[in-house]
Amino acid sequence: MSAPFGGGGRAAGGLPRLPTPPSGWPIGSYATYGEAQHAVDFLAEKEFGVADVTIVGVDLMLVERILGRLSWGRVLGTGAVSGAWFGLIIGLLLGMFNNQGFAWQPMIGGLVLGILAWTVFAAISYSMSRRDFSSASQLVAGRYDVLCQPRSAEQGRELLAQLALGGRPAG
Repeated sequence: MSAPFGGGGRAAGGLPRLPTPPSGWPIGSYATYGEAQHAVDFLAEKEFGVADVTIVGVDLMLVERILGRLSWGRVLGTGAVSGAWFGLIIGLLLGMFNNQGFAWQPMIGGLVLGILAWTVFAAISYSMSRRDFSSASQLVAGRYDVLCQPRSAEQGRELLAQLALGGRPAG
């Protein structure tokens, strides 16, 4: 039976179309994503079939890092600067496609309207948020496991053992 919208169960890049738990055997476990990524890079350098490999974040947590305190001045200033850039780009595009050569009026108009609009939007957003700090959220894991399909998991384990020994062959 075929899928109702054409194609099989996988997208063009070989990834599942729907969220699917990872499969494979664990061949390494690392404290940071960078270490797991380095392990996969090492496997690739050794010409290992990395298409069989998956990095899985385990014990996920959402971390919200506080960037600083918000004030009306900072909110309005940031809104004005963002609006200035957006308005300048729109005005520049409108000015370039003018029938009488490049015109400065659309650029100035876009700049002014962008500043006004973004400042008003920033003020409304800040007044409704009731937060006096800015932050950035990030999804992180307690550890990162490297999984491999069973057909090549043993070879992957041996290579990662070499990496743990400093890149020298084991034995």
